[in-house]
Amino acid sequence: MAAFETKTYRNVFKEIGKTDAEIEKRLKDVVDTFFWDEEERIYHDAGEDMGYLTDTGNNDARTEGMSYGMMMCVQLDMKEQFDRIWKWAKTYMFMTEGDNEGYFAWSCETTGKKNADGPAPDGEEFFAMALFFASHRWGDGEGIFEYSRQAREILEAMVHKGENGRKGCPMFNRENGQILFVPGMDFTDPSYHLPHFYELFALWADEKDREFFKRAAKVSREYLAGCCHPKTGLNAEYANFDGTPMDKELPWGFFGNFFSDAYRTAANIGLDAEWFGEDKGQIGVPLKMMKFFGTNIEAVRCVYAIDGTPIDKTVLHPVGLMATMAQGALTVPYSEDPESDFAVAKRWVEWFWDQPLRKGVRRYYDNCLYLFAMLALSGNYRIW
Repeated sequence: MAAFETKTYRNVFKEIGKTDAEIEKRLKDVVDTFFWDEEERIYHDAGEDMGYLTDTGNNDARTEGMSYGMMMCVQLDMKEQFDRIWKWAKTYMFMTEGDNEGYFAWSCETTGKKNADGPAPDGEEFFAMALFFASHRWGDGEGIFEYSRQAREILEAMVHKGENGRKGCPMFNRENGQILFVPGMDFTDPSYHLPHFYELFALWADEKDREFFKRAAKVSREYLAGCCHPKTGLNAEYANFDGTPMDKELPWGFFGNFFSDAYRTAANIGLDAEWFGEDKGQIGVPLKMMKFFGTNIEAVRCVYAIDGTPIDKTVLHPVGLMATMAQGALTVPYSEDPESDFAVAKRWVEWFWDQPLRKGVRRYYDNCLYLFAMLALSGNYRIW
């Protein structure tokens, strides 16, 4: 039975021999660095009652990082920082008119000035889920802090934009149930597929949309099973609705290989396995990836086509890849057998444990994925 029913979460770090004291200290050190260290922090207070996470490589605030920060805060019981981040997002990122009314601008300067007027659906997904969890953990407040109402309004826009005279496009393809890369486009991003979130949206969204999200959970699990290569387990950053990699050059580049966005897929499958355990063929993907990379940790420093062909391109986030691979260990049952699949997964968790947070200008994405993996592998990434 999965954690949704048992309310029990695996502590994989304990399974590989770490003590409670070691795990608690390690998580505290990571959180302290991420939120408070003057040199390495990602989170920053802004004024008396707001805060933001900054993409240190691009010097902006993104809905990806802001929504990630809110999820981290609700998992860590950091209500003040949660509310600060949410108020910053609603004040500066939220759009109230035009085709993208009801969505959040995906990038803003750290002053709050919008860099774009378009959204990125992974941000809305995490905003909505974090808000539901906040409602259940802390209770609803008033105005923008009536968390559950805010979450339902986000989901309403994601599913129903373009209907009944409301301008714009939804974030899901209503016919096939798949999340879109951006509203109005005819392809998806496998790492945006979050069936474990959709299962919960099916319980907590407006009643008229619950059946849609139940369907989306099933569709996404099946999609993840199909878009990941049957031997390597690798997936493309952007992919077609049939699961094949995006094979055309877009105005902003080529995204048909296993590269930065794609790393998150293994982590998402791991968390879904932990929370719900429903297998449509996707749960075996992270183990395939671990076996593809083998015993050479340097393999994470190469870019690949999804069939495993090396690509001559610089990896930007090797620490993030290591973190998501380790989180994928949640798909592998514990075993003491040295020849078991868990022995393969254990090696990745040990590598991750020995890997410090990334430093320098590119640390934002890596360290977000790192903190999520720390939460998940210590049993602290929970349904609230």
